[in-house]
Amino acid sequence: MTNMRILSIRATRLIAAVAVLLFASACKDLVVPDYNNTSLDDLTNNPTPTKIAQASQGLLVGTRVGIGEQNGYISLLGIVGRESYTFGGNLFAAPYRNIRNANLLLGAVDKVLGLSASQKSAVQGFAKTIQALDYLNVINTRDDLGAPIDVNIGPTDDPAPIVTKAAVFTQIATLLDDGLTALNAGGTEFPFALSPGFSSFAKPADFAKFNRALKARVEAYRGNYATALTALNGSFINTSAPLTLGAYQSYSTGSGDTQNALFDPSGRAILAEPSIVTDAENKPDGTADARLLAKVAQLPDPHTVQGVTSDRVFSIYNSNTAPIPIIRNEELILLRAEARYFTTDQAGALTDINFIRTNSGGLAPRGPFLNQADFVAELLKQRRYSLLFEGGHRWIDTRRFGLLATLPKALPTHTIPSRFPFPEAECLARVPAPTQGCT
Repeated sequence: MTNMRILSIRATRLIAAVAVLLFASACKDLVVPDYNNTSLDDLTNNPTPTKIAQASQGLLVGTRVGIGEQNGYISLLGIVGRESYTFGGNLFAAPYRNIRNANLLLGAVDKVLGLSASQKSAVQGFAKTIQALDYLNVINTRDDLGAPIDVNIGPTDDPAPIVTKAAVFTQIATLLDDGLTALNAGGTEFPFALSPGFSSFAKPADFAKFNRALKARVEAYRGNYATALTALNGSFINTSAPLTLGAYQSYSTGSGDTQNALFDPSGRAILAEPSIVTDAENKPDGTADARLLAKVAQLPDPHTVQGVTSDRVFSIYNSNTAPIPIIRNEELILLRAEARYFTTDQAGALTDINFIRTNSGGLAPRGPFLNQADFVAELLKQRRYSLLFEGGHRWIDTRRFGLLATLPKALPTHTIPSRFPFPEAECLARVPAPTQGCT
């Protein structure tokens, strides 16, 4: 039985309990006792080390929800970022369920008996880091609409206020910093097992490096480049290590576990945007960028859906158990290139860019940047191919640099959205409804 299978089974009751609690929040009359919530009551009122371990493992299952589905985070952000073609939408409720789950865990760990102070601290650091990741996925999809951050409201209270994008990022940064402090006091071992995707970060000191990697991404998104460099120094960035080194969402074929639905043996479910091929550079031998060859395959015949035609599909996920990257060494090196350039270290930025060009793409190194526009174009191109179909990076990158209009349109009637709207249920729960994101 795989670790993710074990995590999934152990987390099922707790996640279901949290879902019931959140569903109940839509009701104003809680007359009938919630008999389905026994496992939640056990965690909050009678925590034990075993329950704490199961709830902690459940956070890894929860943060995976909505990532690898064909209408999930990778796929939908790929559509709006002109990486892929498929159709659907969600990306809101699941992260909040997991954030609430983490808050319940944090409340329980404060009063559990049988765990040392360092073990409790390790759990706290882990939970806050996962919360930060979930909030980051939310704000990446809603951007300037902002998002709620208070999930500790009562089931009959009004919905949490929607705060600004800046406030959400501040919350994320605070969680990561608080998480780091707790991890540093977390001793040598977690009191629970992590999934295979976190095999390089299975101890608190190593998980702290994952925490700092997320912090570097967040600070680069905020334009705080000096802070990003500091975070990178505490992360797992390493030009001597494999570029694939990182944290991943894990999948398995075990009964009750989730599979990576981005894999499709027919090769037709998720088409690749054709410009991925035409925009790629060639290696010195005349063949295409190695990243393109590794991640995109050609169909025998073109396939057309709703007037959009492509003869390319993604081959990056070659099985239904293929892991999905959360953050990798390759991204950290590109984040450092960005942070170096915008802290006046252009030579260092060029070194990092050329490292990725030659070692990941097989491309020839390039010369000095002509100006900022030249650097940004080069940075985004290397991020496009290095992080292709791994997390909606192209859409996020073009948006944060004000370049959404440069994304191609397959049809003249298409638009380039800058963010996802709020779900209908979220809008209907608010009186009055938000002026943006609900129409």
